[in-house]
Amino acid sequence: MKHASGNFGSLIHEAVKVVPDKPAILAEGVSVSYRQLEENMNRAGQLFRQYGIRKGDRVALLFPNDYRFIEICFGLMRIGAVPLPLNMKLNVDTLSYIVRDSGASMLVSHHSLLDKAWQIDRSRLTAPMVVVGSEDAGPERSGPSEPAASGKPDRSGFASGELLQYEVLAASMSAELEVEPVEPDDLCFLLYTSGSTGKPKGCMLTHGGQWWNAETNRRIMLIGRDDRSLVSVPLYHKNAMINAVKPCLLAGASIVVLPGFDPANVLAAIEKYRVTYTTGVPAMYKLLLSHYKENAGYDTSSLRFIVCGSSEVPAELMNELQKSFQVDILEAYGLTEGGPQVLVSPRWGIRKQGSAGLPIPGCRVRVVSLDGEERDLPNGEVGELWVNNPGVAVGYWNLPEVTRQRFTPDGWLKTGDLVRFDEDGYGYIVGRKDDMINIGGENAYPKEIENILQQHAEIEDVCVVAMRHEVKGWAPAAFIVKKWGSSLTESAVQEFFLQRGPAYAHPRKVIFLEQMPLAGTGKVDKAALIKMLEQKGLR
Repeated sequence: MKHASGNFGSLIHEAVKVVPDKPAILAEGVSVSYRQLEENMNRAGQLFRQYGIRKGDRVALLFPNDYRFIEICFGLMRIGAVPLPLNMKLNVDTLSYIVRDSGASMLVSHHSLLDKAWQIDRSRLTAPMVVVGSEDAGPERSGPSEPAASGKPDRSGFASGELLQYEVLAASMSAELEVEPVEPDDLCFLLYTSGSTGKPKGCMLTHGGQWWNAETNRRIMLIGRDDRSLVSVPLYHKNAMINAVKPCLLAGASIVVLPGFDPANVLAAIEKYRVTYTTGVPAMYKLLLSHYKENAGYDTSSLRFIVCGSSEVPAELMNELQKSFQVDILEAYGLTEGGPQVLVSPRWGIRKQGSAGLPIPGCRVRVVSLDGEERDLPNGEVGELWVNNPGVAVGYWNLPEVTRQRFTPDGWLKTGDLVRFDEDGYGYIVGRKDDMINIGGENAYPKEIENILQQHAEIEDVCVVAMRHEVKGWAPAAFIVKKWGSSLTESAVQEFFLQRGPAYAHPRKVIFLEQMPLAGTGKVDKAALIKMLEQKGLR
């Protein structure tokens, strides 16, 4: 139920009334009840107000997985400020660009990332840096030991007011807070995309859109108060927020926060906390399954389902997960600009292998032709996915021209992703519009090539990208991780594909790797693969 203020920062108001003493957040050595979380959010809001943060101000958050990210994020929303989560794996130059471009007023850093935070360009910030968790680290790790004159923070930064200790200040604040009223179209989140095709772009998400998306996901995943979600993916990423944090807090469920993904820790946490579902990406689930098989004894009987996004779950992996854990697997598709959730496999009906599922309720989709005429295509044909729902971003921060290119005046987002829908309305993501390979006039889609190659019994993982071809212009190149003990050869891979797929789309080059390079989101780092091709003179 939406709060009277319309402010998404108050999404736990119902749970506080109904289950105030129930754990909202669980972490190692930590249990935070809904009543405590409400008070912590209010204290955070009071702290930021005291240091001049007002409605509409952007505040950058540089965090690993720490439960306090949640209270600070929603505490900022409660005063009408706009959280700006930063990807801690980005380099300092990129982080500096985001902080400058967003016009952030303040930077909040976890103590473990203080060295990196200190290197970020903070010349335009209007408030001191807030440091979270410095008390946890003990006096010997309050800050780097070098003197401030060296360009790094030291303990004197806290004494001078250049650095603020979050826990000390928050504890002195009132646990009561008047929530800032907002309009549905007011800015709630500013989330920067990964920037894989250029500089990161700030996606503007609204309070009204976030209420809709959180409530919709809570309903379609059937999340109730008895659920416990495990989060080992980054809290700053959409996967964790929309599949776990937001719907669970709205439902009065519990969230188990781990510092990061480690198969042994995940399995131990599932057993210890009686976790009912978790969210992740295929690469994580492969590692989880492998560890589970090699280390018997984990009790995972509490698991009811798992959510998987970012890429399609290979059929073999899906079957093994279902067999080992006895759970439903919900594939999903979303993007930051899209709300973010767009498609999800239903828990209550048919789930189809390879499909990201059905459009979530309230989300309209179009499959648009690639010939420039923007025709709507029938089921079965591949086109660009266009999305319209209440959660779609209202545009890109400071990028009016790019906003006009990607968002139509009547609210449709051009996702840049290629999709086809079957006769039952299930969507299948084929790849990126930019990834489509024109092979001498024939269009080939890397995802469909990968799906065929994944059927080979000796292939563990595969990723297809475009390479230069002296006759065709462009052609597929397949990067493959073989299963242990395999003697698979390039010619055997090519012959396998030719027996099952169109000849024009067969990979002209096969490169075997020990493991796939992964980006910070858990997806395959295609930029790294392209660089390998460049080094071989194939791009």
